[in-house]
Amino acid sequence: MYFPTTNPLVLANEDQGVWAPADHQRIISKLTIGLGVLYHHKKAIQLEPLPETMLDDTKASPVPDLSLVDTTTDETPIIIEVCKTNGQKGDIQKIVQLIDDNLYGIREGFIYNYKTQQWYRYRFGDGGLIAESSFSEILQLDLNSFL
Repeated sequence: MYFPTTNPLVLANEDQGVWAPADHQRIISKLTIGLGVLYHHKKAIQLEPLPETMLDDTKASPVPDLSLVDTTTDETPIIIEVCKTNGQKGDIQKIVQLIDDNLYGIREGFIYNYKTQQWYRYRFGDGGLIAESSFSEILQLDLNSFL
């Protein structure tokens, strides 16, 4: 049985499978490993990195490429989307909307374009203005250092 989804990784036609190119998944893996070491082993950050995790596990919800979750509050202060150039505009819109809707406690959102190797950041209260930056104010880390 086929159930439609809002997950951008799952295509409308189930016969086509999942959209997850190796370059895209490689970036998610590097970020997850780097941040995971800081969280699980070094205890240097307070947010747990979780790839492809629903923002609300009680109902259908958006699924960022990488979420950094505060396990004590069940909020997600940081989300990261990985894209190539033709998906960048949609990912920027997704990040801005998720943060501006203020539903999941997201305070910083990042988009990484692996074709151009450019980072973009949007923060709660930025009023739609996107900055070219990979530095997380919340973590006090440059996310590009994991790539």
